[in-house]
Amino acid sequence: MTPLEFLPLAADTAPAEARPILAASARQFGFLPSPVARAAHAPVLLKHLLAGFAAFDHTSLAPIEREVIAMTVAHEHACHYCMALHTALLAGAPEHAATVEALRAGTPIPDARLEALRRFARAVLRERGRVPEGEQTALRAAGFTDAQALEAVLGVGVYALSTFVNVVTRAEVDAPFAAFAWRPDGDVPAITPSAA
Repeated sequence: MTPLEFLPLAADTAPAEARPILAASARQFGFLPSPVARAAHAPVLLKHLLAGFAAFDHTSLAPIEREVIAMTVAHEHACHYCMALHTALLAGAPEHAATVEALRAGTPIPDARLEALRRFARAVLRERGRVPEGEQTALRAAGFTDAQALEAVLGVGVYALSTFVNVVTRAEVDAPFAAFAWRPDGDVPAITPSAA
């Protein structure tokens, strides 16, 4: 028996239901991202995943807060692709450099509000939703509402699925994100906005 193999698909080789999604993704990025090309083997999964991203993008959480959740999940699940992609997305924002560095290293974020969110998201993952009272209290003290706590849970769920898919399919980091490669061993290169 051979192991599972998730060869990248293209718009002309993917199942019919996935072809419009692959074409749209290629237009959006200027290339077909490896995770999309591999997840296309299961169009229902790909549609669900992209709908989850869209829903999370429409929450009341600020863009940097959504990125904190995405990168926290990616770090916890050692998703090389997500860490490189989300670092690339933030590389042009020097005001977030310290946050990105901390997220890549899995260390506390200097900004107390974002750190409360990171700890909450990490607790959702590690404690399977049974977030200790300390993390809940810290999230509230940082100014997050009950609705935003649930929106954070949505983000954790969406990015948990995404990282699982990337790891299972062994999605390789695409060339445009290669400069932001990441290793889970703690030996991570510093990323500066000029690396973008």
